[in-house]
Amino acid sequence: MNIQNTIETKVKEGFSTLYNTEIPSVEFQATRKEFEGDITVVVFPMLRYKKGSPVQIGEDLGKYLVDNVSEITNYNVVKGFLNLVIEDAFYVNFFNAMYPNATFGFTVANENEDAVLVEYSSPNTNKPLHLGHVRNNLLGYSVAEIIKASGKKVYKTQIINDRGIHICKSMLAWEKYGNGETPTSTGLKGDKLVGNYYVKFDQEYKKEIAQLIAEGKTEEDAKKQAPLILDAQQMLLKWEAGDAHVVALWKTMNSWVYSGFEVTYKNLGVDFDTLYYESNTYLLGKDIIDEGIKSEVFYQKEDGSVWCDLTADGLDEKLVLRSDGTAVYMTQDIGTAIQRAKDLPDVGGMVYTVGNEQDYHFKVLFLILKKLGYTWAESLFHLSYGMVDLPSGKMKSREGTVVDADDLMVEMTTTAKEISEELGKLDGYSDAEKAELYETIGLGALKYFILKVDPKKRILFDPKSSVDFQGNTGPFIQYTYARIQSIIRKADFDYASPVSIELHEKEKELLKQLELFPETIQQAASNYSPAVIANYTYDLVKEFNSFYQNVHILGEEDQDKKIFRVQLSKKVADTIKQAFLLLGIKVPERM
Repeated sequence: MNIQNTIETKVKEGFSTLYNTEIPSVEFQATRKEFEGDITVVVFPMLRYKKGSPVQIGEDLGKYLVDNVSEITNYNVVKGFLNLVIEDAFYVNFFNAMYPNATFGFTVANENEDAVLVEYSSPNTNKPLHLGHVRNNLLGYSVAEIIKASGKKVYKTQIINDRGIHICKSMLAWEKYGNGETPTSTGLKGDKLVGNYYVKFDQEYKKEIAQLIAEGKTEEDAKKQAPLILDAQQMLLKWEAGDAHVVALWKTMNSWVYSGFEVTYKNLGVDFDTLYYESNTYLLGKDIIDEGIKSEVFYQKEDGSVWCDLTADGLDEKLVLRSDGTAVYMTQDIGTAIQRAKDLPDVGGMVYTVGNEQDYHFKVLFLILKKLGYTWAESLFHLSYGMVDLPSGKMKSREGTVVDADDLMVEMTTTAKEISEELGKLDGYSDAEKAELYETIGLGALKYFILKVDPKKRILFDPKSSVDFQGNTGPFIQYTYARIQSIIRKADFDYASPVSIELHEKEKELLKQLELFPETIQQAASNYSPAVIANYTYDLVKEFNSFYQNVHILGEEDQDKKIFRVQLSKKVADTIKQAFLLLGIKVPERM
């Protein structure tokens, strides 16, 4: 139990003893620098349960805590804030206990607890991954790692959208204009080659529309009657009917795309435990409809279409089966969720990493699954996130104006190279070491820039400002980690054994920040927010740099203090590494 939990228990106990009244929770904040103290209890919310002066309540509780909590040596009250002084010995003992723990802050998964399934990426197989996919992948992967670190078993999954009219557009364009070219013959990644034909389809389709309009058709009619779109629709019907030629072409082109995606995922540092394909799931859910009609969750209209009436829940009526018996996306998502629960019986909750334009869809999906009576439907979460904008404006796949994920990673590495060379920090590095370091810095900058922002917020991404060695950036944190590694390499004495010292105020501040790491992981997991981890790490690094500038480490004459400061520095570095691991970011040993 950390000191905050101990204090919360004792504040509640004290409030009950002093005023014969219970309080449900205790609000804390960091003590302001100008006042003595290590942790502050906010008294104002307690006035709801006990009328009176916040200063007097603070005084009463402060005296009670000093008398009943051995670690609290003193207190002071400023208006409605009770500032508590924690004895040095508590922090030294805490440090000596956590120092040998290589996974400090991480909780081992309880096999008896429900597992969590996290879905992310889920791309279409008609184009390469782009900047929007990068945010999706980084968020989903990081949230999965954070939930795992909080003590739950996690499955990472995606559903690959490998069927539909958009896939047929790429296939048709390749058939018409491709001259049999392949990734091998062109030297292009398969996803890029297929994406080029998606763009090609759009270009040729627009020409046909313009021609039809010139012949007197309305724009709406021209879009429906253009030969290319009619051919694509015909191809989709053939695919659904199992036409051998179309299915063979579909398998070939999809295999090119999967090979390309694999390279991108590897370079981005994300992975998956299970994969689902829309071509296997698009008929799922139809059998659930009959059950839903029987249980009156759904109702059938005269034309044979099936609906779910959610108006009593503040939503609308939702179509779940068309009158011709064909499924809609909602039907498929219902079926896929149920199938996943069957495939992975220990799953008790699911997290869907999907952009905020789908907010309403997931509200409806989760509500229908609850109405159908699935207990795990109470633990579904839509990890909704904002778009990523560029200074140049919005991206459009079919017009070929997207920022390609592979190109972006190369650009980030190049930017890191340019800035590192300007700063002249890499004397004595081999070319191979430099190349690896540029990639570590560039990708670290990209990932940190995206993950430090609350998922719900839109991001304006600027590659140059993300690769900055000052401020709240990945490279700044990586540089601090490398600086600590340099200290450790120079520490040519035995610093393994625990020591007991009087703490410098900067050491105490650093220890207080380290003590927050376990609860920060739990908070990030419950909020599904990597930003909580990113900003904690930045605060830890700022605290370390303040410590570094204010005390001697290797130059300290007192041997016990020197040992403690090297140990403390090492633990800060270990915690940075662990935190960045949760964000999927590597840390360099030298910089």
